Amino acid sequence: MALIIRVAVIALIIYLFYRGVRYLTDPKRKLDDAYEQERYYFYDDVKNVRKNFFITYKGALFEGEKYLGTTTEAFEVVSIFVWVKDETKLQGFTRDDFLFLESEIRMNYPDAEINWKNPIEQLMKHGGTA
Repeated sequence: MALIIRVAVIALIIYLFYRGVRYLTDPKRKLDDAYEQERYYFYDDVKNVRKNFFITYKGALFEGEKYLGTTTEAFEVVSIFVWVKDETKLQGFTRDDFLFLESEIRMNYPDAEINWKNPIEQLMKHGGTA
């Protein structure tokens, strides 16, 4: 009976260690932490076109929707539509901030045309600050 209890305790410890490591390495948790701390973080499943990506930057949370199409070489993501979850978080953002975000998106999707939802779209067309 004592042997069974020892094995059960060891199995429980291994399971808790496994769950702890999974929790610490969870990308969604890292996104939430970066959002709270107003840091940059790019959360995306590059292999799954159907899943939207998320970017947190300077306290704002952006979501991007990917669209598959053809390039001269293969089927790739050819269009991306990006919007901010809360427009009030855009205060103080400049055109350079959005150019930075575009360059980060292009690292994963070099063939994609990036479109922004208003009011970001107006800023990108006319310059200035948000």
